[in-house]
Amino acid sequence: MSTARPTRADYVAWRVATSRWRDDDAYGHLNNATYYELFDTAVNAHLYEATGVDVRALPQIGVVAETGCRYFREIGFPAPIDMGLVVDKVGTSSIVYRIGLFQGGSGEPDEEAAAEGRFVHVYVDNTDPARPSVPMPDVIRDAVTPLFRGSQPPSA
Repeated sequence: MSTARPTRADYVAWRVATSRWRDDDAYGHLNNATYYELFDTAVNAHLYEATGVDVRALPQIGVVAETGCRYFREIGFPAPIDMGLVVDKVGTSSIVYRIGLFQGGSGEPDEEAAAEGRFVHVYVDNTDPARPSVPMPDVIRDAVTPLFRGSQPPSA
């Protein structure tokens, strides 16, 4: 991940999540685990919408191999959370996503991310109990290629 604080311009696709009262911890800010739920939702909701299929039922499924989060400022209930999504790398069997979380107070939303997540999917054989790594399905590659932003096109 870059060391600079990301802005809205760094992301390609967007979705809005409604923050909930229960998402805040005892200190009044979003619980750390909720950030990861939002990352998972941003990625998988995009895959469902962009592919038009139940991605859980494919012969090859994406499992989370790595996650991380950089926190820049607190966010929490009751304001909605804008989730920006971009793909940094598409390999043969893996995808590296970045997800920016943005939340404004009163008025216009923030232009700088409150947090940024890194989320890596590795595709495995959903029909084999050992779940070996396999090339991702074309339907997934086609869904994530438009999210790529970088100096080189995604690899095949």
